[in-house]
Amino acid sequence: MPLEHRRSVVALALIASFMVFVDSTIVNVTLAQLATHLQASRAELEWSLNAYTLSFAALMLGAGAIADTLGAKRAFLTGLLVFTVSSAVCATAGSMLMLNLARLVQGAGSALLLPSALVLATASATDEHARHRLVSWWAAAGGAGMAAGPLLGGGLVALANWRAVFAVNLVIGIPAAIWALRSMPAVVRRMRRLDLAGMGTATAFIGGLVFALIEAPARGWRDPAVLGAVALTVAGLVAFIVIERSVRAPLLPLKLYGERGFATAALQGTLLNFAFYGVLFSMSLLLQQGRHLSALVTGLLFLPLTGLISIANLGSAPLARRLGRPAVLAIGQAVLTLALLALAWASTSSVVWPMVLALIPIGFSSGLLVPTMTAQSIAAVEPDLHGAASAAFNTSRQIGGAIGVATFGPLLGTAHNLAGGFVTCAIVAAAASIAGLCVTAFGRRTPVLVPSAACDS
Repeated sequence: MPLEHRRSVVALALIASFMVFVDSTIVNVTLAQLATHLQASRAELEWSLNAYTLSFAALMLGAGAIADTLGAKRAFLTGLLVFTVSSAVCATAGSMLMLNLARLVQGAGSALLLPSALVLATASATDEHARHRLVSWWAAAGGAGMAAGPLLGGGLVALANWRAVFAVNLVIGIPAAIWALRSMPAVVRRMRRLDLAGMGTATAFIGGLVFALIEAPARGWRDPAVLGAVALTVAGLVAFIVIERSVRAPLLPLKLYGERGFATAALQGTLLNFAFYGVLFSMSLLLQQGRHLSALVTGLLFLPLTGLISIANLGSAPLARRLGRPAVLAIGQAVLTLALLALAWASTSSVVWPMVLALIPIGFSSGLLVPTMTAQSIAAVEPDLHGAASAAFNTSRQIGGAIGVATFGPLLGTAHNLAGGFVTCAIVAAAASIAGLCVTAFGRRTPVLVPSAACDS
């Protein structure tokens, strides 16, 4: 591959990673405007975040196989097109229903875009060292996107309104698509069986669970729609297990969960994202609706949280090599627990700076935990299961984040008592972190099958 094309492919992969993870955090600062401009209810605001997470998580399990079957370039362009067009629909949405349906499609585009971008970038590497370096850059671009989301969103809302948060994806996506068509080489396709039944039942399980958690507080658990969602969740889970045990190329090899190291890492990741995204959602509403701060100021206040994640990502691997992954996990979860309790206390103050100080250790500990958990999930299984383990671990994290947002919405309470509701949310997040610490203690004696010096963010 010519040097110019290699550079283009790497640049496009970094852009794709940045875009996908920006959209996982950027919408948080638009919640107050969505509530005002589109008369969004609390449940609809939760869906504006979870619709993206839901389809992203459901399709991520099979995204690698789809990229191999379609070809990485075709999957990349398809994902980029879906992501960009759905962003345009979001930007022009006249109702929350239209916005949330478009967010659902946007998440599907992200699930196609992310793994195909990584395949294309690593295919351009000339040796193993270069491949590892490219993976690190790709992960760092995603971390930078997640960190930049609230600040970028706050700036766009301040300059225009909430629609600009979605419209900016067109400014990036259209030139990226043209660039990819002109300079991105094709990668040899590898025919793999697509577990479409597994994808469908996984989507039914995750979607039913999230729908029930979001809608039950407003509709009641006896509402026919909620009962139907609960039934769909149970049926989807049972069908998924049956299918994955019988198909030749399962979407999620169930033997992964027979490895205690992987199972504990997946549970830890779920608990971490439950706390992190739940706090991000509830604090966004507290600052904008409860304290009447602008979207720009809210984005700036989140910078210690999101910015330190990328910094801590870089130090996680050396620290894990020196202390061992279990020790890093235990330290990170203990710090996170104390910081969340401090955040609960700080939120009762009439000034904002104590909350900002509490966000610093939350961001740093989260930045240590994610790559360490990722490395642990991969190191606990045989090499031929690394791809499946990575997809399953990240799907578990996405589900945890979706459940966190769905759970913290009702806990936050009404607009008249957001301060008291946020204290409850922060304490529940701390309880989830304590549960993660207990899981770490349980899994300390898990054997590691494959040493892994590198950590992904």
